[in-house]
Amino acid sequence: MELMNLLKEKQLSVYQCAKESHVPYTTLSDIVKGKTRIEKCTAETIYKLARTLHLTMEELLTECFKEDENAPNLRDFEIYKSNICHLVKDKGEIDFIIDTLKENQIRTYWERQWYRESFYLLAMVDYLSRENGLPLCNDYEDIRNCKLSEPLYPWDVVLAAKLDGSLDRKEQCLKEAIPEFLRFNIIESEIRNVC
Repeated sequence: MELMNLLKEKQLSVYQCAKESHVPYTTLSDIVKGKTRIEKCTAETIYKLARTLHLTMEELLTECFKEDENAPNLRDFEIYKSNICHLVKDKGEIDFIIDTLKENQIRTYWERQWYRESFYLLAMVDYLSRENGLPLCNDYEDIRNCKLSEPLYPWDVVLAAKLDGSLDRKEQCLKEAIPEFLRFNIIESEIRNVC
């Protein structure tokens, strides 16, 4: 289990970690032995463990997503999305569309089987085209006929749903999703709110 590896890395025994974090020894022992899943613990327990291990709660919970085949790359995809949104802001919407279509990045990602990136970029181009009254580029009709098999929610929404077990946040995000992204099963509601 990853938590045991983290404890070894920090040179802490289960007992020492329990004592320093003020998490009951039995709870921590059950997590390490796999009897209790860390994402099922209270936010307070996760916070105490993260603080003791000098990690963020998100870093500590990363292991929760390892069973999902998309999980190891989910944070990388979040960085990718952020970079695309920053490019839109920096270049301007029209120049972003022109550069993306000129460079044929959508097709390049598609051929590499980087489907999430290809879908996200195409959704962004289609959305910005609609917003600016531009016609859609017809070069990607084959890709527009495909989508991810499962909805891909933002990392913070997935994490919140894991922590509180509620689907309310996911349902709200789904209602607010931009149609061009939703077409590909990517739940995205805000692309302009970048720092």
